[in-house]
Amino acid sequence: MRGSRHEGLRLTSIAGAVVLGCGLLSAWTLSADSVTTIHGPWAASPKVLLVGTYHGKAGRYSSIQAAVDAARPGDWILVGPGDYHETADETGPYGNPADGAMGGVFIDKSGITLRGMNRNTVIVDGTKAGASPCSSQPSEQNYGRVVNGQAVGRNGIVVWKANDVSIENLTACNFLAGTGDSGNQIWWNGGDNSGKIGLTGYWGSYLTATSTFFDTENTAAEYGIFASNSAGPASWNELYASNMNDSGTYVGACRQLCDVVMDHMWMENNALGYSGTNSGGTVIIENSQFDQNQDGLDTNTQIIGDPPAPQDGRCPDGGSSPITHTTSCWVLVHNYIHDNNNNMAPAAGSAAAGPVGTGLTISGGRYDTVMDNTIVNNGAWGALFVPYAQSGTPSLRQTCTGIGGHKLPVFGCVMDPEGDALLHNTFRHNGYFHNPSNSDFGQITLFGGEPQNCFADNKDPDGSAPANLERTQRRCGTITKAANTGGALFDQVLCDTGLGACPAGAHYPKVTGKVVLKPLPRNLPTMPNPCANVPANRWCPRARHHWEHRGGIPHPTAALILTGTHAPGRTQSPLRFPPNA
Repeated sequence: MRGSRHEGLRLTSIAGAVVLGCGLLSAWTLSADSVTTIHGPWAASPKVLLVGTYHGKAGRYSSIQAAVDAARPGDWILVGPGDYHETADETGPYGNPADGAMGGVFIDKSGITLRGMNRNTVIVDGTKAGASPCSSQPSEQNYGRVVNGQAVGRNGIVVWKANDVSIENLTACNFLAGTGDSGNQIWWNGGDNSGKIGLTGYWGSYLTATSTFFDTENTAAEYGIFASNSAGPASWNELYASNMNDSGTYVGACRQLCDVVMDHMWMENNALGYSGTNSGGTVIIENSQFDQNQDGLDTNTQIIGDPPAPQDGRCPDGGSSPITHTTSCWVLVHNYIHDNNNNMAPAAGSAAAGPVGTGLTISGGRYDTVMDNTIVNNGAWGALFVPYAQSGTPSLRQTCTGIGGHKLPVFGCVMDPEGDALLHNTFRHNGYFHNPSNSDFGQITLFGGEPQNCFADNKDPDGSAPANLERTQRRCGTITKAANTGGALFDQVLCDTGLGACPAGAHYPKVTGKVVLKPLPRNLPTMPNPCANVPANRWCPRARHHWEHRGGIPHPTAALILTGTHAPGRTQSPLRFPPNA
């Protein structure tokens, strides 16, 4: 949840009104080796810059930043296996740390492709030079430049206001937070907290983000793979992130222009597996796994942080989604969301209020669709649709009424979930903490006169809170006449989030400050052919272009994901669930 340093208040509200719809899908078909970046008009004769050594052949550059500095828009940078302790955030180029305009690797040129030759052995490392890869030793951590007597923290790879940059096939680790906007491993940053879109087009595949070190939440790694103030077309594919005190992946501050597909991600041991603040329009999260987080996923509306609000999943320009066949283009589909009961993951700020034991929350979000997912073994709730509330000064002179919120004493500006839909999901063994209201799914709304959330055709053996939501709220978008606080659900959610007193007898795993980090899984999938589509060079002498990409033509990675999943006449590849999932 964006803004971990902001004091946000999440209430609980389950909603499910479907209004899906969004942009055009390409009918292209690509082979797996073609998942790559071929850029826009600037790429007529791109160069390939080689960093490190690959198969005994040395490249010209010993650091990634040196290659970035030498590159022109549209060039390729290939990186051989190695542990790269990049420090552009300390030596330059860099900008204002308060805006996150700094990174160990700092890319401000459009059309660059940065690709490692092996996801698991090309490491961009936030620890001190000479440390072992992703060292957990306290003495080997690097907290960045010192400004006014305090360390500003570090970011890993930052793409700063540069369009159509692709980052592929590598690992980033141990970039830790400080007084600046920092602690982020890989970040497409279009101008954090500016309220403007400053970057268009971004692509990430075969990426790992983690941290092996934890001291306090103030210096912990915050976000794994991160996009803010960035519009699509965009895609993330084959991502893994763990040990973040906010979220493993995050997309925010992109209004209804996000236009991003996230496919085949694995998020574990974070406060939130995925988070998205004020991110709407086309956002598709599919074929992914979220487990061992405090709260598996959260999308939310905030009036303080990552403006402008609200989070609105409706398709831009009144369009219709080819997935939902409604006006809702924000879609969570074909995911495996399980065992999100972790009270020992790092967790800071408003992200720490994620209700422990919850598969997913829609917090003040609007027109979002959750469909055809498997949601199991979450001890409190499988899915929650809840209000989001904040007290304080709104960002960029927004007003509570102007974003469709309501002012309430104590809570501040409250945004109900509206027009959301929960459809065709399979729930099993949720709510086993056995507190009142613990169940497969629940909803809280505090106001009437809003588009109704809807719930239909879910397999829900552990029921809903309030009961019979599938019978009383099957129809999406009907204007409600009254609030529905969920009976016991309201107090139970406040208890679980730590934002209110617990009713007598309530028991939830409490966030005590004890943190346990998870090691990286071995042998995460690496790109099958890292030479695919690269112009011929010493490392890839036979590489060829299979696609020509000009301005206005969809990116091949996005095309692969879209055609492989949703295009007419093609078959959805099944998500591989563990046995007995």
